Amino acid sequence: MSAPLPDAEFEARIRLARCDGIGPMSFRRLVERFGSARGAIEALPALARQAGRPTPLHPPTVEAVRRERDRLAALGGRFVLLGEPAYPPLLAALEDAPPLLAVLGEVGLLAQRAVAVVGGRNATANGQRIAESLGADLARAGLVIVSGLARGVDAAAHRGALATGRTVAAIAGGLDCPYPPENAALQAEIAASGAVVAEAPLGTAPLARHFPRRNRVIAGLALGVVVVEAALRSGSLITARLAAENGRELFAVPGSPLDPRCQGSNDLIRQGGHLTESAADVLANLPDHPSRQGLARVPGFAAGPAPGFAEPRPAWEEPAESGPALAAARESVLELLGPSPTAVDEILRRCPASAAAVASILLDLELAGSIETLPGNRVALLATPGESRRNGMP
Repeated sequence: MSAPLPDAEFEARIRLARCDGIGPMSFRRLVERFGSARGAIEALPALARQAGRPTPLHPPTVEAVRRERDRLAALGGRFVLLGEPAYPPLLAALEDAPPLLAVLGEVGLLAQRAVAVVGGRNATANGQRIAESLGADLARAGLVIVSGLARGVDAAAHRGALATGRTVAAIAGGLDCPYPPENAALQAEIAASGAVVAEAPLGTAPLARHFPRRNRVIAGLALGVVVVEAALRSGSLITARLAAENGRELFAVPGSPLDPRCQGSNDLIRQGGHLTESAADVLANLPDHPSRQGLARVPGFAAGPAPGFAEPRPAWEEPAESGPALAAARESVLELLGPSPTAVDEILRRCPASAAAVASILLDLELAGSIETLPGNRVALLATPGESRRNGMP
């Protein structure tokens, strides 16, 4: 099991994770490159100038981090850093795993065998009844139920799980900003007997752009995702796509073809998701993740000066290209990027430069505020430096 981080490095990782302009993948690259978060923070001013960033990068101060840590402790919560033994191993397997989680409740639940139940906010009474029944029956069978604490299906799944077992809520804002407001009591009940997890700092209002990141946490914590009453354009389908991209099982409850609220979930069945009418359909098709046992036994972070980056993830490698060759590689990468999200793997396949050069270029572009790292190991070109993409609130 990996050793606890020294206090100074623990605080530095929180500062780096909380720095505007540093996404989850850039966090990994920076710590790999400089051997520690402290080293990365010291290098940030020079890196930002080198990347041509118009404004400096400002990590929060040590004092600000300590204040947030104290406020979180006063709520009964704690931070969990990527690389700590307590960090959920299935979530750590994501390329863009959150560097930092804030957790209320039982942290150990995040590493237990879990299934997500998600769906529409405007679910029918039957949809909510099905979600509640699935949550109760799957929790009774020993699974942790993960959902997003939204209105409709999410809240019903949580309530069902609370009646018979344990549940985890992943939320888009800070832990002190329950959303929607009418679910504040439900969030408190989940924190008391399960766990509530947030990537955002305390005090963060749940804005539209935060929800896709919350959705990847839901998908990352679970071995499979059950979708109940999802429209064709819904946050639940984002969760399903992220789950599928990371090798998790997909389940969908069939609905009326006349109801647009069911078109997305019905389409998942058409694409190969397991048709789900009861908990038995989930239990029969939810094997352990292929890597789960290994992930449970092996520390999430490799030993060394930059713990936290699981095998077989390579350490930072300086690109062999330099000068004109690196400049040409940068132009090639920029040509492949656009405002629509592009998978980093697709860029690697189509760019003639080395993987190390592409990683270095993407890091520079993010530090410059030219691209944004998005859930699912994807990047998107920003129209102007610092401009954030907008996503519809689920």
